[in-house]
Amino acid sequence: MKKYEEKTIKTEKIFEGKVIKLQVDDVQLPNGKKSKRELIKHPGAVAVIPITDEKKIIFVEQYRKPLEKSIIEIPAGKLECGESPEITAIRELEEETGYTAKTLTKLTSFYTSPGFADELMHIYLATDLQKLDQPPALDEDEFIDILELTLDEAKQYVKNERIHDAKTNYAVLYLELQELL
Repeated sequence: MKKYEEKTIKTEKIFEGKVIKLQVDDVQLPNGKKSKRELIKHPGAVAVIPITDEKKIIFVEQYRKPLEKSIIEIPAGKLECGESPEITAIRELEEETGYTAKTLTKLTSFYTSPGFADELMHIYLATDLQKLDQPPALDEDEFIDILELTLDEAKQYVKNERIHDAKTNYAVLYLELQELL
């Protein structure tokens, strides 16, 4: 559906990095007037809700430069060119936690910030986890700690804003509503 569509008149590419591209579009609004839109183009991402046999959720804690603090999150990462979300989910789970999953179930996908970005986040539930003997190495610029929390502990971390991002808040809410733990 394209209700209130804004037609692109011109696109100016501002920046192209390894994760995002930034552009400014001149658009014609539905009422005929013109405006500018600053847009971030993103290849998409995947996040995984890993549940252990002991009914604990595996989280990672890492420093997030835009926030200037560390937060606790579910494992996640961007889609590589030509990679399916399922492959990305397993890759990120293995790299960030040292586990792999026998069962991977897609839960949903959502746009993270549709006001300025086209990033589509796919969320998976990972169960029947197995610890890897030789986990893949983290990315060279990644430094993380692994935490295993109960749902009640995770809810407390949400309350204390140690869990403070949309995908991880979604994961905690999903697990509470589904009564899986």
